[in-house]
Amino acid sequence: MNRLLAVCAVLVATQAAALDLQGHRGARGLLPENTLPAFRKALELGVTTLELDIAITRDDVLVISHDPALNPDITRGPDGRFLEARGPAIRTLSFDELMRYDVGRLKPGTTYAGRYPDQKPVDGTRIPRLSELFEMVKKSGNDTVRFAIETKLSPLAPDETVAPEPFARAVVAAIRSGGMASRASILSFDWRTLAIVQKEAPEIPTVYLSAQQSWLDNIGAGKPQGSPWTAGIRHQDHGSVPKMVKAAGGTTWSAFHGDLDADKVKEAHGLGLQVLAWTVNEPALMGRLLDLGVDGIVTDRPDLLRHEMKRRGMK
Repeated sequence: MNRLLAVCAVLVATQAAALDLQGHRGARGLLPENTLPAFRKALELGVTTLELDIAITRDDVLVISHDPALNPDITRGPDGRFLEARGPAIRTLSFDELMRYDVGRLKPGTTYAGRYPDQKPVDGTRIPRLSELFEMVKKSGNDTVRFAIETKLSPLAPDETVAPEPFARAVVAAIRSGGMASRASILSFDWRTLAIVQKEAPEIPTVYLSAQQSWLDNIGAGKPQGSPWTAGIRHQDHGSVPKMVKAAGGTTWSAFHGDLDADKVKEAHGLGLQVLAWTVNEPALMGRLLDLGVDGIVTDRPDLLRHEMKRRGMK
C-alpha cells in the first residue's frame, strides 16, 4: 500500500508541476503576431514565456519579425493597401523605413486569415524593436516572464539576413543591454547561431528547434552529408534528434508537435533534455502532449492552454 501511495503521489506531483506556457509570437491567435499588443495580451493571460523572432534592419536595429522579408498577408504599405507580393527584406530597410508599414491586420481572404478567425485587428501597429518589448515588460511590473528569442535566418538564403556569427552576437548584446540575460533563451532552427551563443554567452540558455516535415526539415535524417542547418551535427552519427541536441551541447529540444511521441520524449528526458512542443493550438492536442510529459508547449492560443491546465489542476 505504501508503494502504491508513493506512485500516486509522484503522478499527482507530475501533473501539478509547472509547465512552460509559451505565447507564440505573443498570442498570434488573438492579436497581430509579434506586436506589442499581442505580447501584452500574452502577459495578461499568464504565460511563463514570450516567444518571438528577430530580424535586423539595414542600420542594425533588432526588430521582432518572423519573416526576413515583409509578409503580404499581414503588411500594408504607406498607402494603406496590403502588399501584393512578398515585400523587401528587412535587412534592406532602415528602421525608419520599416516604420512606414502597418502590421496590425490580416489580409482578408488569405489562408493565414482563415487560420486565425479570432485574431482582432489593431490598425496602426508597427513592427517593434526588441528593446521596446523589454521596456514594456519592465513597465508592466512582471519580473518573472521569460523571453524565447529566435534567430530567424536560413543557410538556404544567406543573402536575406546577417550572417550567423554577427546575428548571434547582436542578439546576445541586446539581451545583455536590456538586462534580460537571466530571463532569456535563444532558439533557432539554424544551430550555427546556437553554437556561437554557447561559446560566447554561456549564461544564456540555448533551445534547439527541429522539424522533420515535408514543408520544413532541418535535420536531414538519411542524408550522408547531413543538414546545413545543424552546424555539422549529423543525424546518421547519432541516430536521433535528442542525441544530436545532446551532442551539440544543448539542454532543451523544441520539436514540431507532429514529430513527438512517448518514446522520443522519454529518450530526451533520459538524456537530461527538456522537451518543448510547437505550435499547438487545439485543446485535444494540448491534452495529448501534456500526457506525453512535455516540459512546455508553444501556442498561438495561450488562453486555451491555460484552460486545459486549469482543468488538470496544473500550475
